[in-house]
Amino acid sequence: MLTHLHISNFAIVRALEIEWQAGMTTITGETGAGKSISLDALALCLGERADGLAVRPGADKADLVATFDISALPAAQQWLAEQDLAMGHECIVRRVIGHEGRSRGYINGVQVPAQQLKALGQYLLSIHGQHAHQQLLKNDYQRQLLDAFAAHPELLSQCKQRWKQAQQLKSEYQALQQNQQQREAQRQLLEYQVAELDQFAPQEDEFAALEAEHQRLSHSSGLIQSSELALQLLYDNDESNAFAMLRQACFAVTDSAAVDPQLSPIEQMLQEALVQIEEASRELRRYAERVEIDPERLLEIDQRLSQWLNLSRKHQIAPDTLALHHQLLSQQLQALAGDDERLVELELHIQQALREFSSTAEQLSVSRQQAALELSARIASSMAELSMHNARFFIDIQPQAPERANGHGWDQIEFLVSTNPGQPLQPLHKVASGGELSRISLAVQVILADKVTTPTLIFDEVDVGISGPVAAGVGRMLRQLGSSTQLICVTHLPQVASQGHQQLYVEKYTDGIHTETRMRTLTDDERVQEIARLLAGENVSAHAIANARELLCTP
Repeated sequence: MLTHLHISNFAIVRALEIEWQAGMTTITGETGAGKSISLDALALCLGERADGLAVRPGADKADLVATFDISALPAAQQWLAEQDLAMGHECIVRRVIGHEGRSRGYINGVQVPAQQLKALGQYLLSIHGQHAHQQLLKNDYQRQLLDAFAAHPELLSQCKQRWKQAQQLKSEYQALQQNQQQREAQRQLLEYQVAELDQFAPQEDEFAALEAEHQRLSHSSGLIQSSELALQLLYDNDESNAFAMLRQACFAVTDSAAVDPQLSPIEQMLQEALVQIEEASRELRRYAERVEIDPERLLEIDQRLSQWLNLSRKHQIAPDTLALHHQLLSQQLQALAGDDERLVELELHIQQALREFSSTAEQLSVSRQQAALELSARIASSMAELSMHNARFFIDIQPQAPERANGHGWDQIEFLVSTNPGQPLQPLHKVASGGELSRISLAVQVILADKVTTPTLIFDEVDVGISGPVAAGVGRMLRQLGSSTQLICVTHLPQVASQGHQQLYVEKYTDGIHTETRMRTLTDDERVQEIARLLAGENVSAHAIANARELLCTP
């Protein structure tokens, strides 16, 4: 519930403090006094677009602060907690607007963007302007009103999700179908490439091994000759070899080491060298015996390397990556085969998704049909209370073809009305006059507000074009609503103003240089005078005062 509003340097308001009460509060005043200024301030507090024109001339900034009691608003409490903005059972919303047009928003002292102010606002109050009834002519808005009355948010959410899922599956299916011709050409190329590489069967690290073997076989004769020469020099030459000479040197040093122990390390090194030469000689002999001169194997390797290099050039890759490239092409071919399988799979998923959507849409339609009967009856009853005694009202729900369905289901919803006896029911936009539309809109808003239990409702001159007995009915309807919901109503009708549990008066002062708007709560006597003024104009008579007292005594 709105409890307090502070306005500073906003439009023609210098400073204003308003304490709000529960029940129905009416706001009246002379034309041009700024009766809607507090509502404009509230709208800005809750995220409406701001500009520098909102700042009072001569001031640097406008400061607007609204305080709400949210102890009975669990949805608002939950939202604030989720945003880490909670502050007990009170919520303070502030908007500061600079003269250059920039603004800053705050929730419980924390600066937030305007989008968050607007997101919070839906849990705190609902503002209905004097042109809100024009929305009632739109089919989408009519559907929203019926859904709000039916109170089936889970069905709506489920229907939207299942419709979205079906559309996503359809989009994927269509994309795969559109690329099918291109995929077929790609498949044929890949099948040829993979078959060619399958036949060649390149193995990982094979290219390096082939190059090494080719190098060895092409130089086998030279390798044998050099190995045998080294073996002769190291060990096999009977006349002179390194092993024999080193052994003689070792004998000489061994004899000397017996005389001088300082030669012992050298003796040790020579002994180790003898062992190394002997071991190297054995390895050279084994190597020379293993080296083969194999022209056939060399030719075979030469041919495979030639094929390898040709395939690498053909695929424009490095030779040592051919085996990996083969694997990648095989995977791509498998993926294309998977696309065909995916198309079949998608067809099944789409059918299943559409069945689930149809089931939910059917449940939603049944819920709407039931709610439409009750809402139609309540609107028709309210229209009679608003002096439309011969009017009939009906909410028509027609299922559309599956291809015209959407995330809201498949229902086409149309508000039908007949305002005169013998006149058939017709769409609202073809029949209702401005005054009739305003009354129907008000009846719908009151009924839905009661059904949805919006915490604070604000009606900004929604009674324009209404007078006489109709105005009395509007006043009674609003007061009834104000018994369970905080209601703020800007009005020019005495029949509506008198129904308020309390009344605020807006007046404009000027000293010839500056103009200022003020708002104050009227006492009981002041209310009589103000209602009389609304009845009779500037010349308030005793008869007007008597009528005013009668209105105030007839809740």
